[in-house]
Amino acid sequence: MKRFLIVSAMALAMAASSAHATGFEVDSAHTRVGFAVKHMVISTVQGEFGKFTGSFELDAKDQLTRAEGKVDMTSINTREQKRDDHLKSPDFFDAQMYPEMTFVSKMVTAKGKKYTVVGDLTIKGVTKRVTLTGEMNGPIKDMMGMKRVGFHAEGTINRKDFNVSFHKALETGALVVDDLVQIVLDVEGTAKN
Repeated sequence: MKRFLIVSAMALAMAASSAHATGFEVDSAHTRVGFAVKHMVISTVQGEFGKFTGSFELDAKDQLTRAEGKVDMTSINTREQKRDDHLKSPDFFDAQMYPEMTFVSKMVTAKGKKYTVVGDLTIKGVTKRVTLTGEMNGPIKDMMGMKRVGFHAEGTINRKDFNVSFHKALETGALVVDDLVQIVLDVEGTAKN
């Protein structure tokens, strides 16, 4: 009987905490899913993905507790069509075979408005644990009375960890495209009704 009461109390506590959580949908009109990578060691190419979905959750104290997203790999845009087509090819993302990149948070830690989000990133069917760090802005109420919140987050991945292994070297031995890729996210979300 004592064990039943303990299990029941735990279940009620979990239900109560999720009842006070607020779910948010990512507002694609006010969100940027971007990246930056060194080109020939001397410059940085920046790009972004134009099609994506995502959601996240804040607890009763407006602390981030969960985040996830999906990105359409065919929507890559570096402002150079030839390069974009190459990035969609099997040399890089193989977007026809692997049309989606996904992220699912596994652990979130907060210090005030600063966050560290550890989660599973899947690219080309390969899932690796990655860490994003950032800052939350808000929440606020917009002109329509909707609760909104914004985040800026960054992280670095090694593209070869995800079998994005195109490799060409210069005479100096430096790579045409660096292995390290910076992820840059500017996210705005609206509370679900």
